[in-house]
Amino acid sequence: MALLKGSRGLPGGSSLAQLLAEERGVRNRKRLPKLTVELILEWADAHYERTGRWPTSKSGTVSQVPSETWSAIHSALGNGIRGLSGGSSLPQLLCLRRGVPNRMRLPRLSIEQILAWADGHYQKQGEWPTRCAGAVLGADQERWDRIDCALREGCRGLSGGASLAQLLKEKRDVRNCAAPPLLDVDKILEWADLQRAQSGGWPTAKSGRIVGAEEETWAGINAALRVGLRGLAGGSSLAKMLTEKRGVRNLSALPPLTKDQILAWANAHFRRTGRWPKADSGGIGDAPGEKWMSVENALRLGLRGLPGGSSLARLIKEHRTATS
Repeated sequence: MALLKGSRGLPGGSSLAQLLAEERGVRNRKRLPKLTVELILEWADAHYERTGRWPTSKSGTVSQVPSETWSAIHSALGNGIRGLSGGSSLPQLLCLRRGVPNRMRLPRLSIEQILAWADGHYQKQGEWPTRCAGAVLGADQERWDRIDCALREGCRGLSGGASLAQLLKEKRDVRNCAAPPLLDVDKILEWADLQRAQSGGWPTAKSGRIVGAEEETWAGINAALRVGLRGLAGGSSLAKMLTEKRGVRNLSALPPLTKDQILAWANAHFRRTGRWPKADSGGIGDAPGEKWMSVENALRLGLRGLPGGSSLARLIKEHRTATS
């Protein structure tokens, strides 16, 4: 008030906002500089060149003029302030002058049109679109993430409460990765038996896609067994399940070894062949699933309960009298 009326030794005719603007460069909101459409477009072009995206009202400050914000520019275009005529918006301006699709005025969608675009995508790409698939082929102004959003939120003529994945599952029987079908142990064992019959070996978590169920992978099955997903109890694994249900040797949980057991196997090998076993002697006849190379590694490295620092040859040499 003293600045305005000139009391208390001040000259008057000013205000706190004017004083701060003049002496400290503080932006005076009551005397904001005028804007022009050309200036706004210049800032928008620079924004697009720097970021690869056109600005919206939520794009924060204008890089060339940190005191300006895109929200304020959007408001000025709509309200007709700061030298602008009003009745417009930032999306409308960019649509009119730069051809940027105006999300507020996008055309209506229909389920039939979305499915036609999805069919075309599948024919050309060999896979069904997801919300991350980018631009819609044959509809340059459309994007799959925006279509997914419209399906979810119920805009552009759609009823809402759905998603692109749900629509494709319902209308094209496309697997919805966010809601895969339930699993049970019997079905997994059926797939495992089929894999063994065709390949000669039991599947592991690294065996890739499942024969007869190409949308499934053994890694996914293993994760579901471990964590308890898709109707499974959890706390298991593919290897554990095959050990329990099919007697398959679990290489990640091999039984412990003792020197006495190894020497007994070696003695039996000698009686049968007339030679002491070596690391490359293959499988151990009296212990299906065991190999002399595995025993050698366990003796050297201290695996499966053994102290390490030894070898099959050393163990036999030290105890040959006892085993003979």
